Parts: sequence; structure tokens; C-alpha cells
Amino acid sequence: MSEVLVRFLIEELPGGAYLVTSDEVPGLVAQGRTVTEATEIAQDVVRRLVESYRDHGDPLPPSLQRVFSGHGEVIAPVAVD
Repeated sequence: MSEVLVRFLIEELPGGAYLVTSDEVPGLVAQGRTVTEATEIAQDVVRRLVESYRDHGDPLPPSLQRVFSGHGEVIAPVAVD
């Protein structure tokens, strides 16, 4: 399993719900009652979109191609004293 960092855009909607989209993943739209719930749903949507791209033989969005091609930038936390 690979991991990728996706930049989410979170918007508070009238009534208190939250909408998540991403310029990096076309088609990503998720909504939840809280930021946490909306983000978790968005993560699931990204997984499902990647599965769909692969199942249909469609190219992944450029932001995802870098990671899933095995050649990409990885951002990892490093603890230093």
C-alpha cells in the first residue's frame, strides 16, 4: 500500500457542514458534519477514485502518478534533537 499527501480544500457550508474538494484530485467531493468526518470521507473517496482509475485503465491525476509510479517525492517527519 502506498501513501500520498493530498492537499484538501475545506469549506464550511451554511448550516455547519463541511465540504472537501481538491485541485490535485479531480472528482473529489466529500461532505461531513465535522472537519474530521469530512476529511475521513475524502480520504475514502481518494482511495475509491484510484481504484476506479486503475479498473478502467484511466491515467491517474499527475499528483498521484508521481507516487504510484514508484518515482516520486516523499515527505516524511524526521525527529532531531
